[in-house]
Amino acid sequence: MLQRIQTIYMIIAALLMGALYIWFPLVQDAEGGIVIARSEPLVFGLIFGSIALAIIAILSFKKRQLQFVLNRLNIILNFVLLGVFVYRSLTLSGETLVSEKGIGVLLPIISIVFLVLANKAVKKDEDLVKSVDRLR
Repeated sequence: MLQRIQTIYMIIAALLMGALYIWFPLVQDAEGGIVIARSEPLVFGLIFGSIALAIIAILSFKKRQLQFVLNRLNIILNFVLLGVFVYRSLTLSGETLVSEKGIGVLLPIISIVFLVLANKAVKKDEDLVKSVDRLR
């Protein structure tokens, strides 16, 4: 059923990653040139993978265990993306013209929080189904 609370959490996580792709597209390098984050294959792949995993998890609402596993994979993917952002912000030299250090790091953290909430709701549903099956 698509009207469950974990679906809302997963939609919010997917929207946050989409916002990261749209609203955090530019970074300045050490020479002052503009690097488009969409042209970086690692960042693009991690963001696209996170969005794809969230959408697949939303659409597999009948298989709660698969949803749980996909959300865990998405959490790991977001931690990797967070690590890439932290590494890139630590290797930037000083302040640039437009300081963008730390702006994009916040969105994967918020996405991780919503994915953890979704996993808790999936686990709660699974426990409820198991308890009803015991009564039969």
